[in-house]
Amino acid sequence: MRRHLQWSIKQLTSRYADGQLSPRRVAEQALEDAVNLKTLNAFVRLTPEEARQQALESEQRYQKKQPNSSLDGVTIAIKDNFCTKNVHTTCASRMLQDFVPPYDATVCSRLRQAGAVLLGKTNMDQFAMGAGTVDSIYGPTKNIWSEDLTENNWRIAGGSSGGSASAVAAGLCFAGIGSDTGGSTRNPASYCGVVGLKPTYGLVSRHGLIPLVNSMDVPGIFARSVSDCVEILNAVSGPDGKDSTTIRQPFTKLQLPEVDAIDLGVVRIGIPKEYHCNGLSAEVLETWTKVADLLECAGASVQKVSLPNTAASIFVYSILNQCEVASNMARYDGIEYGHRASDERSTEQLYAQSRAEGFNNVVKTRILTGNFLLLRKNYDHYFEKALRVRRLIAEDFAKVFETSSKEDRVDILLTPTTLTEAPLYSDFSSLSNRDQCAVQDFCTQPANMAGIPAVSIPIRLSKAGLPLSLQLMSRSLNEQLLLSVARWIEAQVAFDSLDHRLEQKLSL
Repeated sequence: MRRHLQWSIKQLTSRYADGQLSPRRVAEQALEDAVNLKTLNAFVRLTPEEARQQALESEQRYQKKQPNSSLDGVTIAIKDNFCTKNVHTTCASRMLQDFVPPYDATVCSRLRQAGAVLLGKTNMDQFAMGAGTVDSIYGPTKNIWSEDLTENNWRIAGGSSGGSASAVAAGLCFAGIGSDTGGSTRNPASYCGVVGLKPTYGLVSRHGLIPLVNSMDVPGIFARSVSDCVEILNAVSGPDGKDSTTIRQPFTKLQLPEVDAIDLGVVRIGIPKEYHCNGLSAEVLETWTKVADLLECAGASVQKVSLPNTAASIFVYSILNQCEVASNMARYDGIEYGHRASDERSTEQLYAQSRAEGFNNVVKTRILTGNFLLLRKNYDHYFEKALRVRRLIAEDFAKVFETSSKEDRVDILLTPTTLTEAPLYSDFSSLSNRDQCAVQDFCTQPANMAGIPAVSIPIRLSKAGLPLSLQLMSRSLNEQLLLSVARWIEAQVAFDSLDHRLEQKLSL
């Protein structure tokens, strides 16, 4: 195996610093592997010239002993809904197939400033509306853990950020950037056996992230370890004058304690009973129980808690999602933005034809549904009522995290991420997009509704040899404790995200 794939980001950059390895060599190998693993369909567009130039500049900085940051020379993949200057950004849709942004999203510009090597853009569901990365004009992304990538019985990578998750899981890059509106980072992280972090809403700028649901969209991070996630989070977080929704207070970089120094005796873990839901597989339930026992044996206080509005959350999320989609997608009219049809008999016909050709059925269905829900006669009954229930969902989390009663207050919630291991594509595609999301997002979207941080970490393999993951959630801006506990669990379970089966597929 190429040894550098097994290293953490800190281990990689330390070898850059002492001259044992060069950023150019790592970038070239990543580009070669991405081409060799085209069948995975993780990348929709590689940027080899830019990556080579960035790697060269990084190498020169190391030679001068002047790296830009702890990410200098680290290979990273970017989801195709983040604007990248002079590089196509399509949202995997015909509507934006020819869009070349003149600027970088803030996340991308901060990664460039840190010296990271951006390899290219990764696949996704069209406009991030999906849970499998199967609704893309570039075709579906496959899960590297599938038994056979060439047959029809391959496993989905999850969505909507499946391309980034798949790229990290396959060792094509050290980290990936996704977006998370209802679980679109944590869901594919769970299925692909990597760490997926959704930060607190407003901690990371959304400037240049093409919006799906403005009130819930959060840039997400994929990596093979919790500590690597922290390296990326430290580079991209903080106030941004270009995004009024970012948290104004300065960001203090996280520094996780060593595993042996993490004291679980002062941590209270909550197990929400509502997450033991229909469709939860026996293997995921067993994994959940074992990790809860592991934490309790290590001194943590583990107790059942209740989030009573969880059952309603998926329905509220669906209503608010479709309402904001209807609003956000209105800009794509063929005049100012997006694909333009050739039928110009009238302005109305041009709008209609451009949108009919540019959007797939999933996007069109959400637009139509959202417009229906926002009609004057429906507005109070659907949209406003959903907003009120969303407040109740957020209050559920506030009560368990911030209650004045020490006996009832918890610091961390432990739940499943997804209800099962990664489904077969044939099984997943037999469901409608609405049904797919209702199942896949059940455990993840409440965190978006409340704006709190959440992380998915791989725990073990199922009987079928596929990753099983769990989710941790905490109160807003409590990433330090959240990721410290995640790091402790990670060390105990010792999940190998680059196991020998991946080695065979990569021909290493």
